[in-house]
Parts: sequence; C-alpha cells; structure tokens
Amino acid sequence: MARTKEFDPDAALQRALELFWERGYEATSMADLVAHLGVARASIYATFGGKHELYIKALDRYLRSTDPKIAEALSQPGPVLPALRALIERYAAEAAHDRPRRGCMVVNTAVELAPADTEAARLVEASWSFLEASLTSALTRAQAQGELTPDKDPRGLARLLLVLFQGMRVLGRGPADDNRLRDATRQALTLFD
Repeated sequence: MARTKEFDPDAALQRALELFWERGYEATSMADLVAHLGVARASIYATFGGKHELYIKALDRYLRSTDPKIAEALSQPGPVLPALRALIERYAAEAAHDRPRRGCMVVNTAVELAPADTEAARLVEASWSFLEASLTSALTRAQAQGELTPDKDPRGLARLLLVLFQGMRVLGRGPADDNRLRDATRQALTLFD
C-alpha cells in the first residue's frame, strides 16, 4: 500500500521557488532545500526528482504565474498604448523597488544556468518569445487602431522593449540608482509619441 504524502507538494514547490529565486541555483544546496521546505531529502527526491528537476519545476511555476499576466494586460479591449505605457512603468517600478534584490527569476536563470543548461535555456527562451509575441501583437493592434504610425515596426519595437525590460530587471539587482531606471523609462515612453 502506497504511503500518503506528509507534506503539501504545491506549497513545497512554492517555497522552493522562493528560495531559488532569492539565492540562485548554485548557492542553494539540497540541505538548504530540506531545511527551508521542512521536507525530508528522500521525499524531495521522490516527489520532484533532484535539485535540478526541482529548480526547473520552480522556474516553470514562476513562468506560469507571471507570463499570462503580461499578455492579459496587453490584450484588453480599447486603446493599447496606455496599457503598454503602464507596463513599461510597472517594470521600472518593480526593478526600482526590488529591495531584496532578487530580480527576475527568468533573467537570473538566463545569466546563471542557460549558457550550459539546455532545459533552463529552453524555458528562458520560451518566456522571452512569449513576451515578444505579446508585445508584437499589442503593437500590431495599436497600429491597426491608428495609435501607432504605419512607419513603426511592431516586431522591432517589441524586441526593443523585451531588451529594455530584461535590462531593467538586471539593474534592479545591482546597486540602487533609480535615476537610470527613471531616465530609461522616460525615453521608452517617447517611442510611442
């Protein structure tokens, strides 16, 4: 007869996500996970696999909770540019006020694991492609609605914003200089004037 789990796997995965997000992959040991999750090592392995599998599951959970919110914000009926401006300002504000300095888990993964980890790289690329597609779709709609001039390239602008957003996340991890984020945000907002 199979034993029932003595812990909530969903809650444990969320706690693992938080620990990995705060410390990163390499700086988080299995002993750290055991202590933080309050779950025996054998139970972690039986439920999630090893540390790498747990990290990938935590990253996937992060993506499922963040990426759809962006698409939803950009796909609301009505004018597109106010929603896009609000998204730019939101990224800047989150980067400026990230006082634990943990940044974005996707960016952290891109820097720490993606160069040598194909599974992590695949998830990072999927997230960036999703963001780029969401932005391209929104900008194409803005152009069709007359909010964006016909000479603008929606895909090129989407890629510029993707790079800007990821750069903001990187700056958010470093020493606090809100002036950089404020100035970049101000310039980004002029792209649509």
